[in-house]
Amino acid sequence: MCLAIPMKVISKKGNTAIVDLDGVRRQIDISLVSRVKIGDYVIVHAGFAIQKLKKKDAEETIALLKEVNSEIHR
Repeated sequence: MCLAIPMKVISKKGNTAIVDLDGVRRQIDISLVSRVKIGDYVIVHAGFAIQKLKKKDAEETIALLKEVNSEIHR
């Protein structure tokens, strides 16, 4: 099973960006998605941004992932 995670872009240079989710930061390739800006949310899979998300949608997805995680670790 593959999982893609919404993460927030905190910096970018060329076709790479640093993204963050709760303090976990990764360098990713953003060449597959056009017009990525700092502050945007992107879905990250295998080191690539594969889609931009609206902030509200990203925050809802992140909240659901946290809820699932807390249920697993009870």
